[in-house]
Amino acid sequence: MSFDKVALQIPEILLPNTDIDLHKWSVVACDQYTSQPDYWQKVAEISKDSPSTLNTIFPEVFLEDDDGEQRIQNINQTMSEYLQQGILKPMPKPGFVLVDRKTSQAPSRKGLIVSIDLEEYDYNKGSTSLIRATEGTIVDRLPPRIKVRQDAAIELPHIMVLIDDPENTVIEPLFEQNPELLYDFELMMNSGHIKGYAIDQAEMLEQVSEALSQLADPKVFANKYNAPDQDVLLYAMGDGNHSLATAKAIWEKLKEEAGDKAAIMDNPARYALVELVNIHDQGLQFEPIHRVVFEIDSQALIADMEKHFGSDCIIKRCNNEQEMRTQVSHAADDTKHIVPFVDPQGYGYITISNPQFTLELATIQTFLDEYLEKNGGKVDYIHGDDVVNDLGKQAGNMGFFFPPISKSGLFKTIIFDGALPRKTFSMGEADEKRFYLEARKIK
Repeated sequence: MSFDKVALQIPEILLPNTDIDLHKWSVVACDQYTSQPDYWQKVAEISKDSPSTLNTIFPEVFLEDDDGEQRIQNINQTMSEYLQQGILKPMPKPGFVLVDRKTSQAPSRKGLIVSIDLEEYDYNKGSTSLIRATEGTIVDRLPPRIKVRQDAAIELPHIMVLIDDPENTVIEPLFEQNPELLYDFELMMNSGHIKGYAIDQAEMLEQVSEALSQLADPKVFANKYNAPDQDVLLYAMGDGNHSLATAKAIWEKLKEEAGDKAAIMDNPARYALVELVNIHDQGLQFEPIHRVVFEIDSQALIADMEKHFGSDCIIKRCNNEQEMRTQVSHAADDTKHIVPFVDPQGYGYITISNPQFTLELATIQTFLDEYLEKNGGKVDYIHGDDVVNDLGKQAGNMGFFFPPISKSGLFKTIIFDGALPRKTFSMGEADEKRFYLEARKIK
């Protein structure tokens, strides 16, 4: 069953059977801790000798290892075994899963697991589709993800999709319906607690559809954003943009190759399992995504930056992190971009006058893209000041700290300006990210 008007399918969700230790089963999104292999080693130790989603994902920290092809084969084999052995079983009825997540930063963050229609998703910057990317999609990053998904029997989502629901009409009222409890357990690595409830009664499902339909009403949308000439944006990507883009790429290829163009529209690959989250949820915090550059000479990079920006660029050194934070706070100016940094020589901050872009991150990222292409080196996207501090101080590295963006204006920005620069923001710290838990057959 589908709610086509709001691009939803009511999925048959798979959950681990009651014999499975959910603490060991559920692991964090594969695109987290990408410079910290020790984190993933600890996860492997916790989950060993027990069925775990760790065995069905490809942590990105290992993407450049030599065993990639074998790892993907193992993933596909494990997925099939989990289905054949009854480790994963469907919920009693098709439906959604209502989620209440406690994190290290918030007592509650609510979400709703649904299947969205990839026919209504377009990740290109100028998209006017019902489902849109919030950040730039790097097409070159899709092939390794496509390799993992294209032969997979199931999908396990770490994708979180935002709705702009200030009146709390979609997700929050479902808790008042006394839904059936599906799971309730502590997440590993001190990542909080999670509860899930079945939303599988007809009246509950219709309630969701009606509330989303109201948000998607063209007149409501036009008044809300003062956007009478804009196409409706109902869903904006929060986390997992490249994972959803991967699902979209595979779906488009299946359509292209299909002999029966009508029959292919019923293929389960048309949909993707995601968690909807209200952008106004009090437990949802937007955190900046910092940058650490590796395999470079930070002094040479700074010199090139001064040359690149010319007289608009001033770089000052500080004696310690506290002095850097204090000076940056005092120097705050809406007409300039001020970016703190750390390298093997210590701390400092960059001031760029007359910036070309709205966001500090866009100013620095544009420079870094050009610099690394010309001089070599690589960049990683980092959650948390402490990790930037640890990595940025190391020889051959340099770390940049960025401020968070306002979540209240995100939808309007996407409507009028299109997708933001890639990896602009994060919904919480790394340990607050979605953990793999629910699954759905895609073959």
